[in-house]
Amino acid sequence: MKTVLQVALDLITLSRALTIADEAVKGGVDWIEVGTPLIKSEGMEAIRSFRDHFPEHTIVADLKTMDTGALETEMAAKAGADIVCILGAADDATVQDAVRSALRYGVRIMVDLIGVPDVVKRAKQLEKTGIHYLCIHCGIDEQMKGRTPMEMVKTLASETSLPLAVAGGLNSETVVDVINAGASIVIVGGAITKADDIEKATKSIKIAIQQKTSIPSMLFKKYDAAGIRDAFLQVSTSNISDAMHKQGAMIGIQQVTQGLHMVGRALTVQTIDGDWAKPVEAIDKIEKEWVLVIDVHGGTTAVWGELATWSAKRKGLAGVVVDGAVRDIEDIQKIGLPVFSRHKVPHAGEPKGYGEIGAQITCGGQIVCTGDWIIGDASGVVVVPQNIAQEIANRALDVKEQENRIRQEIQNGGSLGDILKLKKWEKKIG
Repeated sequence: MKTVLQVALDLITLSRALTIADEAVKGGVDWIEVGTPLIKSEGMEAIRSFRDHFPEHTIVADLKTMDTGALETEMAAKAGADIVCILGAADDATVQDAVRSALRYGVRIMVDLIGVPDVVKRAKQLEKTGIHYLCIHCGIDEQMKGRTPMEMVKTLASETSLPLAVAGGLNSETVVDVINAGASIVIVGGAITKADDIEKATKSIKIAIQQKTSIPSMLFKKYDAAGIRDAFLQVSTSNISDAMHKQGAMIGIQQVTQGLHMVGRALTVQTIDGDWAKPVEAIDKIEKEWVLVIDVHGGTTAVWGELATWSAKRKGLAGVVVDGAVRDIEDIQKIGLPVFSRHKVPHAGEPKGYGEIGAQITCGGQIVCTGDWIIGDASGVVVVPQNIAQEIANRALDVKEQENRIRQEIQNGGSLGDILKLKKWEKKIG
């Protein structure tokens, strides 16, 4: 079969999904997937709406069925689906029942292998049941941790005769890799549905498929551990806070130098009010592009000023955060190093040498350990623990990309309340 481009519409609002699908079809998408979140949100009516709206296109119902295989396949088929997607983790009886129902109602079965521990073994078992397609699926939450479907595609392609569908963070850069590895159906979600210009984004991916070439993409990609800093440089502290479910924000810490974006790993310093010895000593110990985070317990006598800023600038620091006081504000602003503090004062203390470098501290109400990621901008400062930094960087990018798409819909004439269907999604009480 020729390589198929399938768009995954994992939205929760039918009107938005239909609009996005319209644009994707203009860009050349072949199959339209009514995503699991959309079916859960809107029910089988979502499938019916897509069947009515796109009578000439293949409609995939991503039910992720785990039980009642025949019943759910029948429901989707009668609603207008051409392909029904069930889970490979389901019992054989469920799969076989779905296949029997599919034969009766003239639809095809795709089996999603997400969450299956031994994919090759399960794929061989599933081939015997009469299913039509296998799907290698690296889920969204897995993608945020840097995982991709590539290796599994290479492994499974040589072990099955069934057409392989592949999903998992694909874009115009990576579709050629999965095609070369053996994919027949390329499933693309965010790289289409979050694009400012969906038709253009779809055309780009379609060209990449047809020409079997990689087309660079600035967005809609996931970063590995080596790319964490690059990812954080692309997002705001607000994006990161949303990705962390409102956690990580330092309270009361604000910009001294306006208009600068700070990203780096932390070297921590603990000192007492007015004692600037340890902060200055830490400049000689810190690595380039790291952030000095100084806990002064909110003290109101400066432990940081112009000369320390010059020293930090020459050393190549990414920035400085002080839960305490900073002085020489105008001079610091001219130097251009990102500096954040709780207080701005004219008076400084003297070096006494109390405190510690590199230990766990608290800054702006947040625990900070050396090596954690510190990001600052006009909205404030957030800390991201180093053990979850890769995941949060990718989730923050996803937040930004989602907002980019909503912004475009507002500019196209929509209102935020209508786009998000706020009344529909307000939590019901009682």
